[in-house]
Amino acid sequence: MKTTNEKISLLRSAMKAAGANACLIPSSDPHASEYLPDHWAARSYFSGFTGSMGTLVVTETESALWADGRYFIQAERQLAGSEIQLQRMGVAGVPTVIQYLKEKLGEGQVLALDGMVTPTSLVQDLQNALAEKGASILSVDLVEGNWENRPAVPATPAWLLEESYAGLSAAEKLTAVRQKLTEAKASAMVVTRLDSVAWLLNLRASDIDCTPFALAYCFITASAATLFINQARLPQQAAEELRRQGVTIEDYDNILGTITGHHHECTVLVDTAGTNWAVYSALNNNPNITVLPGVDPIQELKAIKNPTEIKNIKNAHVKDGIAMVRFQIWLEEQMAAGATVTEVDIETKLLELRAAQPGNLGASFDTIAAYGANAAMMHYHATPDQCATLEARGLLLVDSGGQYLDGTTDITRTYAMGELTENERNYYTYVLKSHIDLSKLQFMAGCTGGNLDVMARAAVWQHGIDYRCGTGHGVGFLGGVHEGPQSLRINNHVVFKPGMIVTNEPGVYEEGEVGIRIENELLCVERVNNQYGQFLGFEAVTYCPIDLTPVRKELLTADEIAWLNQFHAATYQALAPHLTEAEALWLQQKTQPLV
Repeated sequence: MKTTNEKISLLRSAMKAAGANACLIPSSDPHASEYLPDHWAARSYFSGFTGSMGTLVVTETESALWADGRYFIQAERQLAGSEIQLQRMGVAGVPTVIQYLKEKLGEGQVLALDGMVTPTSLVQDLQNALAEKGASILSVDLVEGNWENRPAVPATPAWLLEESYAGLSAAEKLTAVRQKLTEAKASAMVVTRLDSVAWLLNLRASDIDCTPFALAYCFITASAATLFINQARLPQQAAEELRRQGVTIEDYDNILGTITGHHHECTVLVDTAGTNWAVYSALNNNPNITVLPGVDPIQELKAIKNPTEIKNIKNAHVKDGIAMVRFQIWLEEQMAAGATVTEVDIETKLLELRAAQPGNLGASFDTIAAYGANAAMMHYHATPDQCATLEARGLLLVDSGGQYLDGTTDITRTYAMGELTENERNYYTYVLKSHIDLSKLQFMAGCTGGNLDVMARAAVWQHGIDYRCGTGHGVGFLGGVHEGPQSLRINNHVVFKPGMIVTNEPGVYEEGEVGIRIENELLCVERVNNQYGQFLGFEAVTYCPIDLTPVRKELLTADEIAWLNQFHAATYQALAPHLTEAEALWLQQKTQPLV
């Protein structure tokens, strides 16, 4: 097996052969996905860093990798021993990828990147910056041929989600999208994001681990819609149903040729952040097509869940809550019996318990079971050869979720395993306060994710603590566990609207000491409407008790205690009818009012 430095050397040789002086490898596939099919995990292969986000740059003499605050600890460990220098995004004095390349490249020099996997917005920003130095960009694939035993392109069986779950047919969704295109003064669109294609056509598969998407594009015009997919994986019945709803089907690899050969004049709306450079270039070079930069309208359409989806989502969370209750009972029994329990055992048990629930299709992401100091790494993942064994002290963080036919779940609970330090109790209570304060917040319509994120952090900021990530993210419907456009992040400017789902997951992460997170999914709902306008708020759709053992009650306000007691009462009411008598009694004890 080649070392990271040997892999970087191969890239340099490929750069030289292509006439390039540097290359950029993003964390992306042809659809700007966050989580990638193994076939496109090139940044991970060449750098050795396995986090979900990061960018690798290789020049003739040095190499660097950019990672955000979630991954500083992990990236530092995984890059150790290689020539790659870690660039900690957002830290003072650390250049951005574009600033770095602008400094390194000069007159007549060339940056190589694969236009098929690089978002148009990034290429355009790079072009503008490098033009000032007289440098240019070359679209070329340097990965193929230099990746030993590269995984194949996935082609898992595709299927259609029934309308009883989705709430709307593909034909109805196409009508809604065409209306949005008309409002944007466009007549066509290439749907490139996999979550958008999945929602639009009720199409699902398993091409990405834990995420039920199919590799596909859809080209929508005013009168037609064409799905581009590996047709061998689409059952005849599903293909016939799509055709009945106005969708023709072509092979996945025909997308560029179809765009190039399109002979009807049209204005195509292009989301440059979600469209790869190769597709954009094909559109831009066709004289019959006028490119109109804009936002993918499907992102907001799918973000606002319809009544059927909301009903199903709540049902999925009941199932998930049952699994989580049974997990905690199992965990307590194992620890009481003095059994050996590792972080990997926790992940295995949660998979087993969720699989026992009707309609479960697996996990929605790799479980984060992190004991003690391991939890300070926000996206830690235990492996059999590197995992901690639980002890009767400290805290255990468990972040997990499931994919169900009726929804996608994401939940984090932090459990007291025994004796706690003063810091652990304080940090836990600060996080709980932040979680509750956002949950019970009433806010004016028009507030953005950035507005709400700031309000959520107050409970930890007042103690001089922050967390290097957003407070929450959108969640898809039987889709991606991270789906926007809404999120609770300081730089998010999307306005919250009723029907949107977002996670609420503040935390404290002290390297070498502890990591704490409490997470529910929240549904945005209407509240008061008066002379000041419409007020909105959140309804928790996660049903699972929050561990009260570490709480310093004296730090909670009366309103915070009231919310906590109300949440626990609702949790008991939702889950108890589905539990055994012994399980219901256990849950009753765990949801007793804090007085």
